[in-house]
Amino acid sequence: MAKKRNGRQDAIREIVRNKEVRTQRNLVEELKNAGYECTQATVSRDIADMGLRKLPEGVYVLAEDLHLQRMVSELVVDVLRTGNLVLVKAQPGTASGIAAAIDAAELPDVLGSLAGNDTILVIAQTAEDGERLEGMISKLRSVRK
Repeated sequence: MAKKRNGRQDAIREIVRNKEVRTQRNLVEELKNAGYECTQATVSRDIADMGLRKLPEGVYVLAEDLHLQRMVSELVVDVLRTGNLVLVKAQPGTASGIAAAIDAAELPDVLGSLAGNDTILVIAQTAEDGERLEGMISKLRSVRK
């Protein structure tokens, strides 16, 4: 049972990071699309266990991504990608803090990051991972406090 729950929670992590999930029902549907049959009560318990938070905009975010979300929404100016390389442009002097937040979030597709004064280079494993990372950072960027 724990193995099944862990797999489902990994799926929840990926769904919440890559899509705008606003309701538990929406999350149940996304899990169903990913091959997990579960009830809204199960999803509710998972949300509590995982410490998911709802942003003021009504979108769920992982607790470990909250710090990253705050930094990205306030400090990131632009996101560009080529293949597995994601370039994050930020306010002057803030790149190392943002890179540290990216590293702390332990994103599964990220190999590492390098930071200068106002630019972060994030290296993903594959071009597909880079595309997913670019989408996630863009999504976090559009969320304002």
